[in-house]
Amino acid sequence: MTKKLSLEYIIRQPIKKTENPPLLILLHGYGSNEQDLFSFASELPEELLIISARAPLTLGAGAFAWYTIHFDMNNGKFSDTEEAIDARDKIATFIDEIKETYNTNPEKTFLLGFSQGTILSYAVALNYPNKVQHVIALSGYLNLDLIPKETNEDLYKNLDFFISHGTVDQVIPVEWAQNAQPFLSKLNIKHSYQEYMVGHGVAPQNFYAFKKWIEERL
Repeated sequence: MTKKLSLEYIIRQPIKKTENPPLLILLHGYGSNEQDLFSFASELPEELLIISARAPLTLGAGAFAWYTIHFDMNNGKFSDTEEAIDARDKIATFIDEIKETYNTNPEKTFLLGFSQGTILSYAVALNYPNKVQHVIALSGYLNLDLIPKETNEDLYKNLDFFISHGTVDQVIPVEWAQNAQPFLSKLNIKHSYQEYMVGHGVAPQNFYAFKKWIEERL
């Protein structure tokens, strides 16, 4: 039974027990749910406490979103920025709740997002760099509307990103993902960027690459 916090979530307790386990929080994409990325959990390092959060907006049976995406005949699709900012701040609060509830290692907090979950992972890390150290950004992009206008690289010296994207992604163009590299480089933020010959999804070799990346940081 999970403890009641500000977001619904499911949990995999560490298989290798430690007093202050490293924490991995999973943020799913638009229209999905907390079970989606949780399928990775059984293959990830045994010392991790793994939390998969459910987004707060209900789209339908088993389908949730962190914020609304509007579909406009003339302008294509666009994000509800106010809702996205609210979701960003909700996730930041949730991270604190999880750390306190499960007594995790504050120096080893990982965020793993997919698509909309990645957009918010970037936003949380760049607005609240004291809350997380490591971000796995899968099939998403950096939305500049969600990050501070004034950035100070001194605040970001502990951040580290693993970024990957599909070269034939039909949902989020790979060019959008590529914009993160110059932005992070300018702020001297550590990052690794990789592309895979897939669409809007995670190739097996992508999974093994970020799994190794996590293991190297535990």
